[in-house]
Amino acid sequence: MSGAELAVENVTLRFGGLRALDAVSFAVHPGSLHALIGPNGAGKSSCFNVISGLYRAGEGRVRFGEHDITGIRPNRLAKRGIGRAFQNAALSPQSTVLDNVMLGRYSLTRGGFLECGLQLPWVRKQERRHTERAAEICEFLGLGAALHTPAGALPYGAVKRVDIARALAVEPALLLLDEPAAGMNAAETAELADTIREIREELDISILLVEHDMGLVMGIADRVTVLDFGRVIADGPPAEVQSDPEVVRAYLGTDSSDGTEAG
Repeated sequence: MSGAELAVENVTLRFGGLRALDAVSFAVHPGSLHALIGPNGAGKSSCFNVISGLYRAGEGRVRFGEHDITGIRPNRLAKRGIGRAFQNAALSPQSTVLDNVMLGRYSLTRGGFLECGLQLPWVRKQERRHTERAAEICEFLGLGAALHTPAGALPYGAVKRVDIARALAVEPALLLLDEPAAGMNAAETAELADTIREIREELDISILLVEHDMGLVMGIADRVTVLDFGRVIADGPPAEVQSDPEVVRAYLGTDSSDGTEAG
């Protein structure tokens, strides 16, 4: 699926009488770094969860390349070439960094319970190959010295990198990052920005980023889509979006026509 476009097409999502997403459409072009932003309650997480198969849209569809992936279970999305890192990294704290990252290789593993239990030669060879690749990914993200360290013993910034490494272990064409800078200080955020740039440039993959840190978003994104009350209010290059009157109103609570505070 390398070179595939992610297209969100007229997606509407309702929770009872609440419309969380209202005919949302945007596209993540191949090889781009696309940010999805908006004030609290704008629908960012709902949209992300529709894309990653946790929620099913009532209307519209999500397409990745030629495939309609609307409502496909998350484990099947990995086989389509989509990896996701979560806002709250759900790592096994007692397991090592390497073992946590190896979980991302599951969708690429052949063989069933019997073959693995018998430790057939091809199974052992496959395991060595996956282990080597997982270690390479960790090294790329600056985790090489912590391969055999329990994840629970790592500092917060390193834990977030382990979660990203696990998502990259899927060998994705599209990486979904859900608020990766949440809880980070300024130095950790700056380091994260460099990491995200390196992932896009070195691995040549598309990235869709949901993030509250506007400095991070405007510094690394190629294109930005802004949601407010479940609707797309702006979509374009960061500088254009940043100065859009509707975006200013949504974030600052000002009237876009005269700059006064909205009542």
